[in-house]
Parts: sequence; C-alpha cells; structure tokens
Amino acid sequence: MKLNKELNHSASHLLATAILKLYPNTKLAIGPTIDEGFYYDFDFEKPLLESDLLKIEKTMHKLAEQGYEIKEIKNYKYDFENQPYKKELHESFINEGKKITFFGFVEPKTQKNIFVDLCSGGHTQNTKNIKHFKLLSLAGAYWKGDSKNKMLTRIYGTAWETKEELDEYLQLLQERKERDHRKIGKDLNLFTFNQLCGQGFPIWLEDGMKIHNAIRDYVLRLDKKFGFIEVMTPHFGERKLYEISGHLSHYKDTMFNEIKMDNENLIARPMTCPHHIMLFNSTRRSYKELPIRYSEQSRLYRYEKSGALSGLERVRAMDLTEGHVFVRPDQIKDEFKHLYQMIITALKDFDIEIDHISLSLRDEDNKEKFFQNDQMWKHAENDLRKVLKELKIKYTEFKGEAAFYGPKIDFQVKTALGKIITMSTLQLDFLLPNKFEMHYVDDNEQQQTPVLIHRGLIGTYERFIATIIEQTKGNLPYWLSPRQVCIIPITDEQNKYCEELYKELLNMDVNVTLDTRNERMNKKIRDAQILKTKYLIIVGKSEIENKSLAIREFGSEKTTIYTKEEFFKKLLLQNKKITF
Repeated sequence: MKLNKELNHSASHLLATAILKLYPNTKLAIGPTIDEGFYYDFDFEKPLLESDLLKIEKTMHKLAEQGYEIKEIKNYKYDFENQPYKKELHESFINEGKKITFFGFVEPKTQKNIFVDLCSGGHTQNTKNIKHFKLLSLAGAYWKGDSKNKMLTRIYGTAWETKEELDEYLQLLQERKERDHRKIGKDLNLFTFNQLCGQGFPIWLEDGMKIHNAIRDYVLRLDKKFGFIEVMTPHFGERKLYEISGHLSHYKDTMFNEIKMDNENLIARPMTCPHHIMLFNSTRRSYKELPIRYSEQSRLYRYEKSGALSGLERVRAMDLTEGHVFVRPDQIKDEFKHLYQMIITALKDFDIEIDHISLSLRDEDNKEKFFQNDQMWKHAENDLRKVLKELKIKYTEFKGEAAFYGPKIDFQVKTALGKIITMSTLQLDFLLPNKFEMHYVDDNEQQQTPVLIHRGLIGTYERFIATIIEQTKGNLPYWLSPRQVCIIPITDEQNKYCEELYKELLNMDVNVTLDTRNERMNKKIRDAQILKTKYLIIVGKSEIENKSLAIREFGSEKTTIYTKEEFFKKLLLQNKKITF
C-alpha cells in the first residue's frame, strides 16, 4: 500500500476548491502532501466544526466528477487582494529568487479556470482520478508554524487509488486509535498531565508507577549482571559543563534556560554523560580498572515546543536508563560484543523484535551539526564497521544520523502500527574524553585517553512504556502488569477469608487488589477486565469449604479450579519467564 503523492496533492487543491465554493470569503494558506495524505490550512470567517467535514467531502466528490483538467496555468495573474497568505508566500518566493508557477483546475470544453493555486506542481491529470478519499480531522495550526502568528484551521485528509486501499488505511487509523497509548493510559489510569504542573511533565498514577518500577527493577538487575555500577548525579549542571561538552552549542534550542543563583549559572541537565565524566575524573585511574561502567536512572529535562508534545512520546521531563562505559582502545571490540549481548537480552525479555540495525554516520558536508575532526570520525566509523562485521551483524549505513560527537549503532524496531523507531543505541565517542582531558595511567605509568561508549538500553521510560502499551493494547505480560490479581468475594461472608488471601499475595510481591465494593459480581468482574487484570480469584462459600480457588484468566470466560498452592506456584512461574 503505497501513497500516491500526486493524487494527494491534487486532493488538497480539490479541498480548497470545495471550501471556496461553500465558504467564499475563506482565506487560503498552504496545502501540501504529507506521509499519509494531505492537509490544507484555512482562515475561516466562522469556526468550522468536525460535523462540517461530511458536507465538504460531498462537495469535493461533485467537483471531482466534473472531470476538470489539472495543469499549469501559464502567465496567470493571481488576484491577491483577498488572499493575504498567498500574497505573503508570493512575495517571499520572489525575494528568494524561486520560480513562480500556478496550477489549476480547468474546464475541458471552455478551458475556463475553475480554481488556481500558487503551486510548484506534481499533480494527477484529471479530477476524475480523485475518487477514493476521506477528510479525517480538524486541527489548529499557526501560520508558518510560528505561535506569534494567527491560528489557522487545518483540515487533514487522505486519498488513495482504490477503494480497497482507502478502506485498508481507514482500518489502520482505527487500529491506531485503539492502540493509542494516550487513550489506553487514560482508560487504565496509568498517567495524566496537569496544566498547573507544566506542559509536557507527566504525572505517574499508581498503576503507571507499578509498570515504571517493574521496568526499573529489571534494568537494575540486568545492569548488575553485565557489570554496571549504579550511580546518581545532580539534576543540574553549571553552564561551563555543557560549554566544554559541546552540548550547549549543538543542543541549546532543546535545553531549558539557565537559572542564575549564588554566582552560578545552572542548567537542568538534558543528558548525564558530562556528569559521569566528572565521576571518572574524580580520582586517579589505572588501566587495570577499565572498563568502568556507570549506569544511572536519570531524570532529564529537554525543551520541546508545545506543539510537538505528544503523550509520553514527546515530553519535557523524562527518566532514562543511561549507561556510560570508559574503555581502553584495545577493549572497544570486546565491550561492544558485551553491550550488544546486553541489549539483545533486554529486548528478548520485553518480547521486542529487532527490525534492523543501522550504523549512523556523520554527513561530512554538515559543518554545524557534527564536530569537525576528520581523523576522529574516520577512526570511530571504521572501528564500528569492524565490530559489526566481526560480530557478523547485518546493518545498513545512514549518513547524517550520527550524534554530534561520534557514530552510533541503532537497534531499530517496527511497532505494531508499522512505524520504525530507535529502541536501543551504542555510541562511540572519542571527542568528549579529549574535551574533558580524561586520563588513565597505562602499564608504563604514562597517561592515556580512554574511549567513551554511550549505551542506550531501552530509551526513556516514558517512550518505552508508550511503545509497549501500544504493542500490547495495554495487556502487558504478567511480570509487568500493574493488575496481576483481583480477589472478588461473592458475598460479604467471604470478605474475611479474602482479606487473608490478599495479605498472602501481598507478601509474595503480587500486584493484587481486593474488591469488596457493594456492587454486583458481574460488574466487579467487568471492571477488573477493563483494567486488564491478569487473574480474577472468585471466592464463594464452596471455595472456602473445599480450600480451592476459582480462577478466571484475562480474555477468557472459562473458570478453572486450583488449590491455593497450585495457583501460587503458577504465579511464581510467571515471574521466572525472563532470561536471568
């Protein structure tokens, strides 16, 4: 299923034509194609409603059926009097020396212009080709993306060559809605946001925190197994720290403004690598100590524009399981093998499949994005190529995707909705050790500079949790589930027994709830299922008399009878499904 860009470009013009027919005084802005369709920005006299989209869509179909030719209109004199946005674009194109072209819908017999737009081209030949389309939604959008400008109304749509493709895409959109972590997070009471707490700062609710802590506990155990030392460093750094590292010059736009106090200029940290370097430099180091592996569950702060914020995927405060390894040059290959195995272990335990591995390199022509040291870059990039080849790992090279300080290996994952994201990363860094004058003493008592490897295990907790929620539709594996067991007494007579059972499960470190509400049992069962509870224990008089438990698993209407010992053993086995 491949999107036809020309068809969608023409569909955006068809939308503008319909809008001017229905709302003649509307001012047009821009209407480009995007990855999955098109949009057009308008300045309406009166607010448009979602319910208006169907009427607009019907008008588009009627216009398309007229069979207008779509072609470039030569020597066209556009009337900019009532179209200020088009006028502004036209003037800026002239000032920039761009070619000015107009494309329009033309009545075949009379060659009358039905609609003309300032446009660089790329269209289907006739409006009759625009048959299978759908207007999807309304949104607000600032003119030119600048919040200082007027808020316009953006209409999103999509167009496909066949009805089958359109239906398939609309089904995909529905699947996205059902998997949207923002919806699931709200339904399952995992997290929330509050304007008074600041945009982009998530508030973890009880069940969300249980997931967060389960991941953290796993990561800490994995770190220990692979030789990492857990550390904790400040949430702030002096401005000078980020000047030395180069982060201030490369990432200033995504860093929070500095706070001036007590003759210090403090900045909320966007990453912890400079802090871990300070740890390394805090004492004399011997070659025998290397590799030194630091790990931290870091709270980081990065400024994202308000329009870019999106649930847990794009936030301004985030928790990241960061790892930094300091090695001798002769240890690079072995350490990469070690860290590669660590990442593979983690992804396997979280049931995440790698789609492909990419080697991200610098773009030699981009002097601003990447630190300028040809020898360093060639050395680092060749080292990573050798490691990947010796490990017999298939990889694809991507130019211009490296970090500013060095190349990296990215572990790419395809989400349940087909989106490719970077899940884990290993970055080789020769730059920061030199900038911070890092040294260790070799076997000849000579000072040498270590190499830094940045290890990103699962990314930020926020984005990782968003991903696994969408992958599973909130039905997490038992060991990650915040709702592992719910005990439901049939009558109040069983409450005392259920309370004892509840305490036993708590002592086993089970995420257990006891529902003694004055509600019908069917409602209690339904509520527990809505919250994706893995096991329901239904306790009545017969269960107490027979010393048994009636168990219903999530997604099943079947009830299975266990002894208490059998069920407890089953729960313990659920937690042993990770690989170490």
